[in-house]
Amino acid sequence: AWSKCLKQKWNAKPAYVVGKATASLVEEIGLSPQGEKTGNAEKLAEYICSREKPNSSSLLFPCGALKREVLPTVLKEKGVPLEGLVVYQTAQHADLRQSLSRYFSQQGVPAGIVFFSPSGVKFCLQHIQKLSGDGISRVKFAAIGPTTAEAMEAAGIPVSCTAESPTPRDLAAGIQRALCPPNC
Repeated sequence: AWSKCLKQKWNAKPAYVVGKATASLVEEIGLSPQGEKTGNAEKLAEYICSREKPNSSSLLFPCGALKREVLPTVLKEKGVPLEGLVVYQTAQHADLRQSLSRYFSQQGVPAGIVFFSPSGVKFCLQHIQKLSGDGISRVKFAAIGPTTAEAMEAAGIPVSCTAESPTPRDLAAGIQRALCPPNC
């Protein structure tokens, strides 16, 4: 049914995404993503508002239970209807503590740690702090984007770098700048 008629009907509607990873998944099912270069909810909201008319048909917003309210709030303020639907729950991996303990016992305190989401900060930070002990002051912390950086700062972590956009290349460049002195 998807290939015969539903995909065509869905492609008549915009499929807004915030990043390249989601865009790739949307393309895999045969839809055409828009907004993939926006990189965060604030910029995606601006992008959507520049394309959607106030009081148009509602946009479907499949999201996680821990979503921030940025996108829904901005769209509501601009009169763009949005229908949120929680489709996944973020949870701590059952082996997180053991995996972190194993890493720290084998490798020691790392020079840098990257967080990819606010929930990563929430689930990992306490364990990392305990395992690092006094060595935590030497760790450089990186964030994939501004939302994650905000969560890190709120948790009291000094953010050494935030990727300019949520891509591997920008993250690597930020980490390199944070870990290496200027003449490195």
